[in-house]
Amino acid sequence: MEQTHALGRRKAAVARVYLTAGKGNITINDRTLENYFPEETLQYVVNQPFEVTGTAGQFDVKVTLAGGGTKGQAEAVRLGIARALCEVDKEAYRATLKAAGFLTRDAREVERKKPGQPGARRRFQFSKR
Repeated sequence: MEQTHALGRRKAAVARVYLTAGKGNITINDRTLENYFPEETLQYVVNQPFEVTGTAGQFDVKVTLAGGGTKGQAEAVRLGIARALCEVDKEAYRATLKAAGFLTRDAREVERKKPGQPGARRRFQFSKR
């Protein structure tokens, strides 16, 4: 199996995922998964596509991450891995990944701040007198 490439995005985070056959090593920006995401919940989020499809330990993953915070980055990696698994074998993995909701791009973004007010929706306090 040659290298499979996929892109995952969430909020401001962009993850370029490269999937190859291997022993289950996940490398993010030349660091291990445990080193890059010390929180176990974020490690769990990254590994979810493998757990759902039953392919844990079958693929090596190399990820280039940019932008966003830790949670957004972890979810971007999850989307990228799910898309890469679909490219590897559409019939076997697509239905289970789609049912788990891992192929859907979460389109929620931060709303921009408007001029003349302190935030996106917040207004300065109104004073009648």
